[in-house]
Amino acid sequence: MTQKVFVTGGASGLGRAIALRYAKEGAKVCIGDINSEQGAGVEQEINNAGGEGYFVECDVRRLKDLEKICAELTQKWGGVDVVVNNAGVASAGSIEDTTMADWEWIIDINVLGVVRGCKAFTPQFKKQGLGTFVNIASMAGLMLAPLMGSYNVSKAGVIALSETLSQELRSDGIHVSCVCPAFFQTNLASSMRSDIPGIAQNVGKLMKRSNISADHVAEDIVRSVKNKDFWVLPHVKERRLWMLKRFAPWAFDRLMYEESKRWMKKMGGKAKA
Repeated sequence: MTQKVFVTGGASGLGRAIALRYAKEGAKVCIGDINSEQGAGVEQEINNAGGEGYFVECDVRRLKDLEKICAELTQKWGGVDVVVNNAGVASAGSIEDTTMADWEWIIDINVLGVVRGCKAFTPQFKKQGLGTFVNIASMAGLMLAPLMGSYNVSKAGVIALSETLSQELRSDGIHVSCVCPAFFQTNLASSMRSDIPGIAQNVGKLMKRSNISADHVAEDIVRSVKNKDFWVLPHVKERRLWMLKRFAPWAFDRLMYEESKRWMKKMGGKAKA
């Protein structure tokens, strides 16, 4: 049976990789994005990869955009099997320096964008008696580094929403997967807002140095959706650190603090021993 998939933020980065991975299985893939030029290009890539591509301009800050897409895909395809709430941005800065405007910006996209995606498609999933939400969070929502408060909070919010909906919607045949990658090769740093000199470049370097690509993360996501896994944790080292936090929180706290001091010194923050 042909999969029908909708991906927000699908014109670049991880969203594009997820779209192309589903295309290899012959899926019908709709990508929603604010970048129409890149979106049209990825639509063609989906077709070339063996899927049926469809691009629609979409801003996850507008619920009406997502509701319109749900109605359009239901009419066009007869329904949707998988909704990937991927669109996201990044920010960095201390609690003093991060402006309220930047807090509101990242929460509106990273948290409320996922809320809107789930809200728009849940009624259709319930009518179908099945459906999967794949919500892209981050290890930043599980292991909370300094100078990343607004980003950490936004991704922790996605995790909390995902856990809630996993329980709330399960009896309706709706599955939820929560994806928490660490640094991997993607273009997230290009969207970063920060007053810390050079932080976007440093984060970009960390992403480029990673041996995990967006394609690897996409592969893990598709496999985990098939297995109906809730947690998708692609990075082995960070997965182990998360286990340490759960079972030996005092040890994790000390380890994290020592790492945080080095990170803050490098980024120009301050920490006392």
